[in-house]
Amino acid sequence: MARFLTVGGVATLVSFVGFNGLVHGLFLGVAPLRDQPIAAFVLANLVAGLVAYAGMRAWTFRDRTSGSAADGLVRFFVLGALTMTIPVICLGISRYGLRLTGPVADNVSANVIGLGLSAATRFWVFRRYVFDQAAPASSW
Repeated sequence: MARFLTVGGVATLVSFVGFNGLVHGLFLGVAPLRDQPIAAFVLANLVAGLVAYAGMRAWTFRDRTSGSAADGLVRFFVLGALTMTIPVICLGISRYGLRLTGPVADNVSANVIGLGLSAATRFWVFRRYVFDQAAPASSW
């Protein structure tokens, strides 16, 4: 669990910086996707997903197999995309339902509430459907 949370924390940082850079101009001075927060969130999380997969494959679930590498990668991203709907829905409700457009509202809705809810879901989904088999015991 600690390894999962560590890798998830690094991926979340990548997502947070990417999203805020694209939508609010964090460190960029301009916000190229200011009017497209959902697209920015998806793009930032795609990059963060690559970071998360590498960390989970190499460290978090290194003692578990996923069948073929390609199969595990496809399952990881398909299931990750499904669980990413949770923060996207939270961001959509905040932006379009409540008309909150500031950086604090965006980050609380997507990166605190949404990612918090999806983290527990992802742990179970990834353990159950991606890294689903314990690796053979070492014969030392």
